[in-house]
Amino acid sequence: MLLTVIILKGLVELLALTHVAQAILFIFAGATRDRNVVYKIFVTVNRPIWKATRFITPRFIVDAHVGFVSFFLLSVFWAALVVAKVYLVLQATAPAR
Repeated sequence: MLLTVIILKGLVELLALTHVAQAILFIFAGATRDRNVVYKIFVTVNRPIWKATRFITPRFIVDAHVGFVSFFLLSVFWAALVVAKVYLVLQATAPAR
């Protein structure tokens, strides 16, 4: 179980970092970002997360804000995985009674 939590936490961290990298490249690349190969890779990696976020969010959230909401959801999921990891490690290292 601990290994599953560690793997999921790593995947969530990777997805969150691709969100951050895409945001930074969005700022620096400017209007030519659609021709940037690296930006297209980040969009391809983040698209499933954005579609899932769009599916669960209400319609009054603008499509331009889905990236922020998906990053927030990844952050919440990451925090839950950290709590689960700490719990599992403490449970495994607790002295036997």
